[in-house]
Amino acid sequence: MIESLLLAVTRVSTMLGQGQLTNATGFFFERDGRLYLVTSRHVVHDETERHFPDRLEVELHVDPQTIGRTVQFSIPLYRDGKSLWREGLDSAGAIDVVAIELERAAMPKSLLLRAFTPAHLVERLDQVELGTSVLVVGFPLGVHDTLHRLPVARQSVIASAFGIRFQGKGYFLTDARLHRGMSGAPVVARETAPRAGRADLSWLLLGVHATRLDVTNRDATQDESLDLNLAWYADILMTLTQKGLPQALAGAPAAAAERAQP
Repeated sequence: MIESLLLAVTRVSTMLGQGQLTNATGFFFERDGRLYLVTSRHVVHDETERHFPDRLEVELHVDPQTIGRTVQFSIPLYRDGKSLWREGLDSAGAIDVVAIELERAAMPKSLLLRAFTPAHLVERLDQVELGTSVLVVGFPLGVHDTLHRLPVARQSVIASAFGIRFQGKGYFLTDARLHRGMSGAPVVARETAPRAGRADLSWLLLGVHATRLDVTNRDATQDESLDLNLAWYADILMTLTQKGLPQALAGAPAAAAERAQP
C-alpha cells in the first residue's frame, strides 16, 4: 500500500536543450477532465536569477505492480515563441504559482497517479487555525526514495493567520526547515472525514510552497535562519485552471486570500 499523497507529487527537472538546470517539485491538479502540473512560477521563468528553461521533465509512475518503474515525461514551456504556462496577478502583484495543462494523449497509457481537485481546497477559512500541523511534500536538495521514485514529507505548522494575506500578499507562512528543490511543493493538512471527491486522497490542499523567508539585516554569523517559508494560497488554482482562458493570465486574485484581506 502506497500513501496516495506521494503519487500526487512529482520531481521536476528544468531543462535547456539537453542540459539540466535545476531540480524542483510539482504536483497534479485535475479539473473538468483536464490535468495540470502545478509548480512555482520561478521554476519555469526567473528574471532575477536569469533562469530560463525551455522545457520541464517530470517523472511518472507507470506500473501499479512495480512502483519503481517510471518514465520521464517532457513538457515544453513554449510554442511558437509563446509561453504555455498559466500565471496570475492579484492586487499586490505577481503570484509565484503556475499551472501547465498536460496533453493526456501524449502521456503513457498506464499511469499510477493521483491528482488534487477543487474538492481538496479549503471551503471555510476557519477550518485552518494558527499552529495547524501540515506536511510539505517534495524533493529537498533532490532527496527522495531513489528505489521507488517517491518524494519525502517535511513536518510543518501554519505560522501566520490563515486567510489573512501576510504583508498584504497572497501567501501565508509555514514553520519548517526546508531546502532548495522544494519550490512548487504542495502544503497539505490531513482530512479526518473525507468528503465526496477526495476519498482516495484525503488531504486538504492549502498552499504551494515557494521559498524561504529571510530578513535583510540578519547577521549570518550570529543569527540562524528563521525557518519560515512562503506558501501561496492554493485557491489561485481555481483561476489558473478556468476553461478557455489564455495561457498567460493577469489580474486574477486568489479568492480566499482576497476575501480575508483586512
